Amino acid sequence: MTTRSTTSTSTSTSTSTSTSTDFTAADAPPARPTRLTFHGPLSEARAARLVKRAAEPLNRAAPGGGGTVLDLGCGWGELLLRVLEAAPAATGVGVDLNTEDLARGRADADARGLGGRVEFVAESATDSARGPADVVLCLGSAQALRPADARPPHTAEALRALRRLVAPGGRVVLGEGFWQRTPTPAELAAMWPDADADEYLRLGDLADAAVAAGFRPLWVETASEEEWEEFESGYLADTEEWLAAHPGHPEAAALRERADRHRATYLRGYRGVLGLAYLTLVPVSGA
Repeated sequence: MTTRSTTSTSTSTSTSTSTSTDFTAADAPPARPTRLTFHGPLSEARAARLVKRAAEPLNRAAPGGGGTVLDLGCGWGELLLRVLEAAPAATGVGVDLNTEDLARGRADADARGLGGRVEFVAESATDSARGPADVVLCLGSAQALRPADARPPHTAEALRALRRLVAPGGRVVLGEGFWQRTPTPAELAAMWPDADADEYLRLGDLADAAVAAGFRPLWVETASEEEWEEFESGYLADTEEWLAAHPGHPEAAALRERADRHRATYLRGYRGVLGLAYLTLVPVSGA
């Protein structure tokens, strides 16, 4: 489809001209990414390992299993649902403020026969009154656990909150950002607004913060470059495909600007600088 010249005032009926009335509801931009299984850099292989470790305390909780799972900032709760599939007697709650993601989570749960064992709730994770749960998931949502006036890095506050929310003998799966190296001023300027070199810890400091909060790190692993590329490309793929097919759509300019800005933030800013650690943590008895 060719675009309409913005300077022409002719009444010509040239077939190369398109207007907003040429588009129908079927031409609307994608509402959400459809190529992402998880809302973060997480492969199927790593997810399977995380689920297996998280389900262990649930399956030994009682004859036939049992226990509870709490997912903070759950999004559509894919990992939550997989943990419940791996622990058939467990129940779960996912909390998030994004109602569209929560609706997707409920639909996915119903489609997989898990609707009676999981609840998706629209509420903030900050100062959550839920728990203690046998398994607590917090993947890329630690910032939601910090006090509103806390200064970065927020990891220590988040870990203390997680320690309060997990039951004795349980497990926490934390997905948290860390600096792979100190970002340069140019890289910080290319990231999100107000990005700061103090915003994240280094990986060793992150593990130390978990220990200081009353955990022992059962497993420490980090997202690979391939997982990051799969996530970042998958995040924009639906939008890029739509923009290529609808360059003259009334919503194309704004969507193109957002997509280009996000891509630049990744490629010029945090690619190879920001890492994502997956920590499986065990609470220390009596801590």
